[in-house]
Amino acid sequence: MPTEPALKHKEYDNLPRSVVVMESRWQAGMSTGWHSHPKAQLLYATEGVMVVHTETGSWVIPPNRALWVATGLRHTVSMSGDVWMRTAYIETGQVPALPQASCAINVSPLLRELLVEAVRLSPTEAPEGRDARLLALLIDEIRDSATMPLHLYLPMPSDARLRSICDGLVAQPSEAASVAQWAASIHVAERTLHRLFAQETGMTFAQWREQARLLHALRRIAKGDKVIDIAIDCGYASPSAFTAMFRRHFGITPSGFYQ
Repeated sequence: MPTEPALKHKEYDNLPRSVVVMESRWQAGMSTGWHSHPKAQLLYATEGVMVVHTETGSWVIPPNRALWVATGLRHTVSMSGDVWMRTAYIETGQVPALPQASCAINVSPLLRELLVEAVRLSPTEAPEGRDARLLALLIDEIRDSATMPLHLYLPMPSDARLRSICDGLVAQPSEAASVAQWAASIHVAERTLHRLFAQETGMTFAQWREQARLLHALRRIAKGDKVIDIAIDCGYASPSAFTAMFRRHFGITPSGFYQ
């Protein structure tokens, strides 16, 4: 069943305003459940970390980033820590030159304050004067914000046997069992496991496991955990090995990723 905060957005989905901003509070571990919106959405948390899943990938969004969610995209948001969320719903047909695809963006101090202030505006009355200028500046800041490489492609297989493996790797990313061991656990040949992973996810087993570890690492980094602890938790023998993998994927070290 949807949680009470998750129901709040339905009041905003069909408002006639082209831009409207709401706030909601979520406790650690809560989730919105799968849903979509008839408008584009900017998700931003002034506190806590959001993990946003879609059917093809995931984003980890700390308080200095926001996620632009394209119109109609099915997604679910999980809360890492208590989250104070600000959400802008934007009718892109009336507000041109905004992103067409979902993406993470940098949140400047100005954009942060605009989102916080916009929550106080009436969701039903047409904005005039200062309110109209505030929303216009909010849109300008979204347009000018730099996009960030936070997206991880992590498709979940529909095959129940593979799903059990993937669920296990997500729950325990340090798990170091070989492909042969995983294949034996679901009673198939190693070659069959490789073939099934390619068919179901478009990735090799090794690629999928690395993506799962990266997603786990981004959650930990966003919470401020130490790189050495994250490396061990992700199954790497040393922080340098983990950092090399992380840099290969994102082009930056873990310690500098969210700065």
